[in-house]
Amino acid sequence: MAGPAVQSTQDLCTPAFVVDLDIVKRNANEMSDRFQKLGVQLRPHMKTHKTLECADIMTGGSRRCIVVSTLAEASFYADHGYDDILYAYPLPFDKVERCAELSERLSLFHVLLDNSLALQELRKRPLRQGKAWHVWMKLDCDNGRVGVPHSEPAALQLAREIAETEGVELTGIYAHCGNTYGCKGEEQIKAIAQATTTVTVEFVEKLKAVGVQVPKSSIGSTPSCSHPVPDMAMLSEVHPGNYIFYDVQQSLIGSCRFEDVAVRVLTRVIGHYPHRNQLMVDCGWTALSHDGGGRLPTGYAVIEGQPGLNNSPIGWKTSSVYLFGRLVSMTQEHGRVEPVSGKLDFSQFPLGSMLALIPYHACATAAMHPVYYVHSKGKIVDTWKPTRGW
Repeated sequence: MAGPAVQSTQDLCTPAFVVDLDIVKRNANEMSDRFQKLGVQLRPHMKTHKTLECADIMTGGSRRCIVVSTLAEASFYADHGYDDILYAYPLPFDKVERCAELSERLSLFHVLLDNSLALQELRKRPLRQGKAWHVWMKLDCDNGRVGVPHSEPAALQLAREIAETEGVELTGIYAHCGNTYGCKGEEQIKAIAQATTTVTVEFVEKLKAVGVQVPKSSIGSTPSCSHPVPDMAMLSEVHPGNYIFYDVQQSLIGSCRFEDVAVRVLTRVIGHYPHRNQLMVDCGWTALSHDGGGRLPTGYAVIEGQPGLNNSPIGWKTSSVYLFGRLVSMTQEHGRVEPVSGKLDFSQFPLGSMLALIPYHACATAAMHPVYYVHSKGKIVDTWKPTRGW
């Protein structure tokens, strides 16, 4: 924890996960404004940060209308006064009782399913107090992860089955356009956002045509919600999450500008190895994660904040980023850094000096840390503790 003696990010023990509060608030406000203008409810996803403080920023203090990916998150937020929580994960049979307890405790707790066997599990556990299960059906709009494929007759059949089941309400149709993560640029992102929106809205209309009323429809991914298309105004809700932090991956996709990335992992130089032209830092995969697979021209992360070469091999145009080196490999607690090209000037990186790593995937990196150090212009203003578990 940051105590009174730790007032600056430069004083932290490393590795440390730091969050720029000013950027977080800006990202939250921009996403909120975007969908207020479209007249669409923003239901922010908590999976990236899993903290109370950041949730309050994303919901504007309302403590309502959120998405979670684990029941640990759902219970954590419920314990802190949150309501209208959507557990956006295919209903696990071993967790039905925990879902029932949350459904009976909160005014609105939603579950998600994509098969009739899950629906049977809900039938076996009717809710007390005359409550009904609030169920969203997961539709696969060519993302290829979970959900009923939208073009299959089974999708309409399952929706009808949910709507006709006693003690269950079909609350909405939920789609995740995760295929936007394969995009390069705004045009490609918008094409997938449009396709997902069209499929979802048309599916709801098909249901209405056969007498099945669906109150809500929702799609989401940070790329699609960062560049929404006008037809998304026909949706009830959207559910992005990573946008609150953003990361290198999102900047490469085209979701954000590089200056919108709110998080860094601070690390210190712990060794000089001129014979192999490398530095060693105290950030291994336990502080950064291996997500991204080292596929960046700069390895597993982007190294920021040291003088050196400022011509980016990735193409970023910002003088605040100096891509002098590559994080070429990591073990559990060690990271190997070498120059993008040429000989490393070790005098610029004394033992004990600090580097800032910009993570490829903020969700994965945040999951490595038990505490986030929150700062404004380098001055530590708070610490956030995320919930963990499933």
